This record gives sequence, structure tokens and C-alpha cells, in this order.
Amino acid sequence: MNSMLLDVTDAAVPTAPAIRERAKALYFSLYDAPASNPDEARAYVADQVAAVQALPSDLPPTLAELPAWVDQRTDAVGAQYRDYLAARKNGAPRRYFSCRAHALYFIKAVAPTKLVDGAWLYGLLKQWDNPAYHELIKTYLEELGEGAPSKNHVTIYRKLLATHGCEGWEGLSDDHFVQGAIQLALGHHAEHFLPEIIGYNLGYEQLPLHLLITSYELNEFGIDPYYFTLHVTVDNAASGHAQKAVQALVNLMPRVGDRDAFYRRVLDGYRLNDIGASTTSTIAEFDLEQELVDILAAKSNVGKNMHSDYCRVAGRSVNDWLGDPARIPDFLASLEQAGWIKRGEDVEHSRFWRLVHGEKAEMFGVFSAYEQQVLRDWITTAPDGKRAKGPRALSWRARQRTLDNLGQDADRSEHFPERGLIRRHPRLEAPDNELRLLEEQVAAAAGKQQAMELLGGLMSPEIHHTAVGLMATRMYTRLFES
Repeated sequence: MNSMLLDVTDAAVPTAPAIRERAKALYFSLYDAPASNPDEARAYVADQVAAVQALPSDLPPTLAELPAWVDQRTDAVGAQYRDYLAARKNGAPRRYFSCRAHALYFIKAVAPTKLVDGAWLYGLLKQWDNPAYHELIKTYLEELGEGAPSKNHVTIYRKLLATHGCEGWEGLSDDHFVQGAIQLALGHHAEHFLPEIIGYNLGYEQLPLHLLITSYELNEFGIDPYYFTLHVTVDNAASGHAQKAVQALVNLMPRVGDRDAFYRRVLDGYRLNDIGASTTSTIAEFDLEQELVDILAAKSNVGKNMHSDYCRVAGRSVNDWLGDPARIPDFLASLEQAGWIKRGEDVEHSRFWRLVHGEKAEMFGVFSAYEQQVLRDWITTAPDGKRAKGPRALSWRARQRTLDNLGQDADRSEHFPERGLIRRHPRLEAPDNELRLLEEQVAAAAGKQQAMELLGGLMSPEIHHTAVGLMATRMYTRLFES
């Protein structure tokens, strides 16, 4: 799921600096200890709502117009995507990603939001016996893959990050945590923000153009787009989350009381999608050389003491260069001038690349897969923007077709890099006795209400992707549907 709806409106709306600066701290506070400071989380949402009330909204004024509104938006996105595909077929360049490192940067930069996918709905699990909430609860269960690791959205995204060495997202700027902080705060305080949750969900579940384009371009770079294509299917307007979002609003709109006031709060929740870093603002902020400089500057704290003095660049030792992070750009320029790096050529022509890449490289393990990709793309891109021509990489889908043709028994590792399949992860493992204990506690529950409360507590955003959380989700889903 993605927060912005149409590409033409998917731009970051400025967030008040004081609110933005609180986002990162609140995000980790809610993730690590959600009950530690409830007043702060509620105040954060209230401040965000106040910040968006002046923003325009394209939601129709009446419930009766909502189905047509969804259809019109879906048609508009479909038309824009057809135009995009036609342009690409006629030779237009990629719209979003200039290189593979750019695409991986995007995956890393949106991680704070993707790793709490669906969190705004968590607090509604306790309403399992109220049919009016069932559409929203079903949406949350589907975000959790109904307990299947291969379909749990957070598990899928964690594996995507790990496959490409895109860890370290915790160091991103506060603006990248605004949406995640909103989602966590809403999810842990559903009793205070039901209309806002309904509105937020209504906006977040509409199919956006950028989701289609990112899926297409990630595939071109050989990056598994499954997380993104999964949301194209589950958010569909016919039977998916977009349709459920509309039905939930219809179900939960009060029959007695101030319906207009309730709907105004729904609009506020809808507008909450429009603040903080967005998909296209995150893509636009990428600068290849600056990203490389930032990577080297981050490593300089350790690297400034780890090099021998016999190797000198432009008359200075490597330790001396790294001792002042502000001089990293000059260091890179000096490496070029000394012939250690040959921009615009294949990376194997650069001595510096051979030092960091390969099992016998002298700096093996210093750079992650993502960091190596940034360095590779910077080296092969000449200062004038022209790129060295290398062998054409297979798209993700073409690679999978080739692997399938090799047969299930073939040794695929010698033909292609690791596919990024979901493997067991330390956080997904749990002692068998812990799982047995959960089964025993559910079996011993005084009734369905107690069992659902126990299971729901293990399906929170910080737990549901663990082995216990996944098992709890499977059990909750079975009881919910029985």
C-alpha cells in the first residue's frame, strides 16, 4: 500500500519542523514500548491533524458518491499508466530510477513506512465481534498474510532489504519517519481516532500510479518487485482493500449523532496521507555522488585509523583524507586524478573497485551490497552523465523464467545471484516450547473473547512478523472466520 494516490499529486507536503523532528523519536518509542507514553502519541496525531486541515481534499462530499470516486481514480491511474508504457515502448527513459543504486536507495528510504505496513488498523482487532469493523480487520489480517511468512508484508519487505544490503535505514532523516509514526500512533490509539483511521485507510488503500511504475522499473533492474506488485492486486477497487475501505466507512458512519462532524474527521485522516516524505519526493532526493560521499563519510569514523601510511593519494595518506569527512569529495576527485578510479568505464578498470569487490579483495566486507552498487554506478557514470555500456542485465521476471527452465533440481547459484527467497530469519525463529505455550494458553482461555484478546496482543506491529506473531495471526484468523 502506498500513501499518495495519483502521480500528479504525489509530492511531499511540508510538515511543521517541530512535528517532523518528533517523528523519528516517536516512531522508535511506539515500536519498542508502545504503552510508555500514550499522551505523546495522541498529541502527535492531534498536531498532525491540525497541520493538514487547510489542505485540499478530493474526497466527494457524500458517501453515495464514493464508489464512483474510486472508479474514476482507478480509471485515471490506468490511463496514465498506459501512457507511461506507451512512452517507454517508444524509447522514453525510466521515469523514476536513473540507475540500480537509485532503485535500491528508494527501497531503503521508504523502509520506515513499509516496515509498519497496516499498523494504523492494529487497534481495531479487539472489535472482532462487531461486523461493522470486519472489513478493516480483514484488511489488517491480509497485511499480515493471515500468518503465512511468505505473504506477511513486513516479512517480505525485511527480506527485500536484507537481500540487497539495504539495512541502516534507521539513520534516515526525520521526514522519512512521519508516515510511520502516524500509522503507529493511530494503531495504538484507535479508540481516540476511529474517524481518522477510516479516512487514512481510505486514502492509503487507493491504487496509485507510482506503485505501478516502481514495480515496472524495479523489475527492469532485476530487483524482485513482489512486495509492490502484491499491493497492486490486494488494493484493487473491485474486491480488494480499496473496496473494503469504502465499505468500512459506510458501515461505521454513525446513524445517530453528528454525521457531518464524523465525516470531517474522516477527511482529516484522509489528508494525513499527504505529509512527510512521499514516494516521489524520496525518489527525487537521490543524488548518486552525494550518496557515495555520505557512505564514505559514515565509514571514515573507523577507516581513518585503519590504513597504512605507505599508500598516499595526492601526497596525503588515506587516514589523513578520511580524518576530515568534509574532504571526502576532494578525496574522490584525487582518486580519479591518480587513476585509481576511471569514471565512465567498466568498474574492473578501476583499481579502487578491485580493492572493495571480490572475495579476495583487500577491503572485502567493508562495503555492503547496496554500498557497492552505489560505488559501481558512480564509477560507470562519467561526469557528463554518460554511462559505460555493460552487459544487459536480465529483468527479475526474465531471470525467474530462466531459473524455471533450468528445472527445480538445477544448481541455480552458479547461474544467477541469490534470488532473495524468504529464508528463516533469527527474529522469525522461536523455541518450540514458546509456540506450544501459546497453544496451551489459547486452549485454556475462558472463552473466545479471552482467546482473541490474547492473540490480538501478539499481532501488534512490532511482533506480528515473528514466529509467535505469525502463529497468533493464523489462530486469530481461524477464530475470526469461525
